[in-house]
Amino acid sequence: MKKKILVFIVLGILVSCKNENKPVTTNTKSTDNKLIPLEEMVERHIEVQLSIPATEKYTYTIHKAHLDEDKKIDAIIAVNRLAYAMDVASKSKNTAREAELGYMGNYNHIFFFDGGLHKISPPISIPSSPLQPLSVEFKPIYSEKYNDILIDFRIKNASFKDFYTVHHHLPRRIFQWKNFDGLGQEKSEAFHFEYGEGTIGAMQDILVKKSILEQPTGEVDVTTYVPKLTPTDELVYRFFYHPTEKKYMTLKK
Repeated sequence: MKKKILVFIVLGILVSCKNENKPVTTNTKSTDNKLIPLEEMVERHIEVQLSIPATEKYTYTIHKAHLDEDKKIDAIIAVNRLAYAMDVASKSKNTAREAELGYMGNYNHIFFFDGGLHKISPPISIPSSPLQPLSVEFKPIYSEKYNDILIDFRIKNASFKDFYTVHHHLPRRIFQWKNFDGLGQEKSEAFHFEYGEGTIGAMQDILVKKSILEQPTGEVDVTTYVPKLTPTDELVYRFFYHPTEKKYMTLKK
């Protein structure tokens, strides 16, 4: 009787991001030794860390949740530098091409605010199109006691989702998959995500299921158009977290 051989798929895009920088911030306490609220120190931190001049227009959003075990409220700060991206493109020899590609580059960033340490991390850049700001949501995947971080971003006519969990006071990417691809093209694909009991350990499995991508009926900008996705119950892959490899894997079909 032949033994069945299980083959693991480890996609290159799923390699965890390592960030050796430690959380930093400036002037977390006022002169009377009280902690300065996040909202009062975030702009200075962003501008110092990203070397943003006073003349640049940029936007940011703050998303608060419990993101680690210390029971303190943490936050993800999402920064968008569209004006800077367009300025860089205007000085390029291929301005039209840069615009066609949605000004792709390191113009979307996230910062992690550690509520227990009351410190903000260095920036984590997410290469993407700044025409669409990052979308941030939270799901309790690693533990029911706190949330993990899900970040949506756009690249040309596709959308991706990054999954992060906080490890040693910094977000670490553990998984990435497409929301959709092929917008405006004959060949396309789309997915949605569900979660199930962990195959190995307590961390939940990620179930990638097929969605139906509704294509635009007229002329649209595929770098910014938000299509309708209709979920189905068709399972494409079931990924489980491997604690030794510290990444999500799946069994080859």
